[in-house]
Amino acid sequence: MAFPANPFKPTAGVMPPVLIGRDYVSLDFSEALEDGPGAPDRLMIITGPRGCGKTVMLTELGSIAKQHHWDVVDETASEGLCDRLIARITPDPSAISGASFRPTAFGFSLGEINIAPELRPLTLRDAMHARLNKLGKNRGLLVTIDETQDADQSDITAIATAAQHMFRDNAEVAFIFAGLPSLTSDLLNTKVLTFLRRASIKSLGDIPLDEVRTAFDSTIRSAGVHIDDGALDLATKATNGYPYMIQLVGYHIWREARRRADNTDNTISRTDVIRGIEHARAKLGEGVCAPIVSAISGRTLDYLHAMAEDDGPSATSHIAQRLGESMDYANNYRSRLIEEHIIKAVGRGKVDFAVPFLREYLRQMPDRNGIALR
Repeated sequence: MAFPANPFKPTAGVMPPVLIGRDYVSLDFSEALEDGPGAPDRLMIITGPRGCGKTVMLTELGSIAKQHHWDVVDETASEGLCDRLIARITPDPSAISGASFRPTAFGFSLGEINIAPELRPLTLRDAMHARLNKLGKNRGLLVTIDETQDADQSDITAIATAAQHMFRDNAEVAFIFAGLPSLTSDLLNTKVLTFLRRASIKSLGDIPLDEVRTAFDSTIRSAGVHIDDGALDLATKATNGYPYMIQLVGYHIWREARRRADNTDNTISRTDVIRGIEHARAKLGEGVCAPIVSAISGRTLDYLHAMAEDDGPSATSHIAQRLGESMDYANNYRSRLIEEHIIKAVGRGKVDFAVPFLREYLRQMPDRNGIALR
């Protein structure tokens, strides 16, 4: 009997077979679409660390909007964000002042556009109204913006201003912004963006292990594959509830089982799980932790190694002592790492890793003196 195709998807932004622990977000948004203009969850901010499933959540909410016969425009924050939104939303891009076009085999394609900053809110608002008029009754428009922490302040200001007017007009629109945890304070503490303080904030954290176990169990068994309770518990514990790791573990234990020559009864064994977890940890290190560490050097990296000595949050005074530096000196590196979303403040005088499994990764790699913690 052929081993079934792998249902786990450890690829950024790809929908997993089961969306675990996020039902409340989906339900809130679905109800907001049904409740009509003014529903609070039509303006949403989704935050969480890297790999927690923010992009997947945007995809899921976009699917819900489409089921309600809404149009969806997805964007990722980068230079020219507001202009791109205007170009994608308006039914007639050629009407945009400052737009240029290039011919293609299928007609014309929008090239670069350049709209004066002071005109962007009004232009975006007009573009949304034009789109809604074309869609007709009982239709709406959802705009999602991923990696919002990387957006230019002027772009977010223009988008928020346009969104505020659309909500005042009782238009059938919704806006969802997604980004790292610092996004909430970055947006809400900016005076020109006070409108966003009304947003419904959804913080995506780790998934409870009992939910992870249930998801593993149902996904594996529904495919006609067998796994015993001990192996299932081992796989569950290895994820620590981290969404990306859930997909990595699932994918690699499945691949180990499928590649085993003597697997004639479609079973995931304990050995498959152990080997799969090893591969998953390696891939997590390569894909998430290594790029972060490679971009850091000198005393900043020493600061992280000093943090990795603790099993939980680290006292900044202890880190300074381990570095042999003054608190003021060590805090320079603390501020830099917080700004880069690698660590986070978790109370007065304490910090913790913002990137899951980074502590474990650092413990396995030598510091500048060639010494590894574990």
